Amino acid sequence: MITALVVFVIVTGAVMVFALRVWAGVSSAIEKKRLDERLREVGYAVDTTDATVVKQFQEGRLQGVEKLIGRTSMGPKLSRLIEQSGTNTTPSTIAVYSAFTAFAVWFTAGLFVHQPFVGPVSLLVGASLPTLWLRRRRTVRLRQFEEQFPEALDMLSRAMRAGHAFQTALGTAGEELAAPVGVELKKVFDRQNFGLPLNDALKELTERIPLVDVKFFVTAVAIQRESGGNLAEILDNLAHVVRERFKVQRQVRTHTAHGRFTGFVLLALPAGLAVALSFIAPDQMHLLFTEPMGRMMIVGAIVMQTLGFFWIRKVIKIEV
Repeated sequence: MITALVVFVIVTGAVMVFALRVWAGVSSAIEKKRLDERLREVGYAVDTTDATVVKQFQEGRLQGVEKLIGRTSMGPKLSRLIEQSGTNTTPSTIAVYSAFTAFAVWFTAGLFVHQPFVGPVSLLVGASLPTLWLRRRRTVRLRQFEEQFPEALDMLSRAMRAGHAFQTALGTAGEELAAPVGVELKKVFDRQNFGLPLNDALKELTERIPLVDVKFFVTAVAIQRESGGNLAEILDNLAHVVRERFKVQRQVRTHTAHGRFTGFVLLALPAGLAVALSFIAPDQMHLLFTEPMGRMMIVGAIVMQTLGFFWIRKVIKIEV
């Protein structure tokens, strides 16, 4: 047991060192590659003969993984998820991390549980951890953007009332506001400043930030550009609507707090009871994993727990 634990620690350490080196090499290359693409959009050629990091990235070992992922349907979805999460990485890096975490979880689970079904399940869980982390970061980032968006609308409205054009107001808001809303508005300003039509740049914003408020904003700007009107007043009204929606959402979360807490308790209770019984009556818990009927009961419990989780989540989720 001690030998296996030592092997696990050594392998995990080597994996983490290699992953950190890959991350450090790729992160700087991504920024230079993005700058190259942005300048190429407006017709400028970038001399990359001295950009050794970019050249190593394009000719490195991860390029094969990048091409392989790009040929599958998962490639565009993973790229969009990375962009929405605001993470400075690439699909190939996520794929490498998925392989590492799958091996680590499989090896760890194999040390403690010696059952045939543990291997595939642990590999699946470990491989999904980087993607779940990206989804979590995307959720947090979208929530931050949604909270900062009314302030951005107010700043755009004030800048336009001061006599600035809408494009100039976008650039000012992108410089003044904090991330993520400032970063996204700066992207819109840069892309339309490089020659991309404003409507297309705003449409890309709705793809990067899939929020209802952003769609309202883009639609309002598009309609105003076609039919005219006071855009500053429209943005003020939109900011007021967004703030009112926040108030309603907070009230809904307050009223559904009991249901969410009940769901968490019901999900954690079987696992906690299983751990407690493992210390109180280990022989009986051993039968649960060795007997065919016990394995069927475990599978049934997992299925029913999963269905119950999604059912409770569906009940307490109220769209406002």
